[in-house]
Amino acid sequence: MTSAPVIAIHSRDNPFVKDLRRLAQDSTAYRKQGRVWLEGDHLCRAALARGLRASVAVFSESFWPLAQVEYAQAAIKTVVLADALFADISGLESPARMGFVMDLPAPAALRPDAPTVVLDRVQDAGNVGSILRSASAFGFRQVVAIKGSAALWSPKVLRAGMGAHFALELIEGMEHSDLDGLGLPMLVTSSHEGDYLHRAALPWPCAWVLGHEGQGVSPVLEARASLRIRIAQPGGEESLNVAAAAAICLHASGAGR
Repeated sequence: MTSAPVIAIHSRDNPFVKDLRRLAQDSTAYRKQGRVWLEGDHLCRAALARGLRASVAVFSESFWPLAQVEYAQAAIKTVVLADALFADISGLESPARMGFVMDLPAPAALRPDAPTVVLDRVQDAGNVGSILRSASAFGFRQVVAIKGSAALWSPKVLRAGMGAHFALELIEGMEHSDLDGLGLPMLVTSSHEGDYLHRAALPWPCAWVLGHEGQGVSPVLEARASLRIRIAQPGGEESLNVAAAAAICLHASGAGR
């Protein structure tokens, strides 16, 4: 395989730079462009480890001499940006020195029997990314996001997911009624009622429903649940952060199967 052609860009007005800035700074730009921006060495390596190849590899000018041997075949095309230009498009307080533009995966079809995590209007990008990491770690291969949840492929969710996206089948923009296609027992988290997690007989495979940070799981999904589960909190806190609760619940399911 030959090395990708290298294009040097120094102008803020370059059309590619304008599109890249939108991808890096606008949480939903990926939906319009059909591409996602992975900023930083860790995310890029995670994509390569899953056998993916970038459409465009982007490097800062000062980093390119160090990167070209390792990443020469990582993408179809390579772009080198002036350092100040790379910093300008970055969505990070401390800009990385490289990133990949990758084609947005085609929407997955809902698999009725796949262990599933349902995000019911979970809105914080950090929480969503953390939940994706836990889902991947504990054997849940499908994540369904109900409308009102954070954009799954936004830069902030990608960074918080730390590469988990590439191990999961992600479906977003779903309605509650779309979950009729799941043929699995549905488990919902609750702060005040239901079986304690450490005592519950958890079915496998299953679908865990994780609700809005303030409102919790919507009544329509709670009414459909096979089990309501709460986590014992002997320290007396009223509730847990949804990402922390997800990690505990998903581990209990995954480790116990």
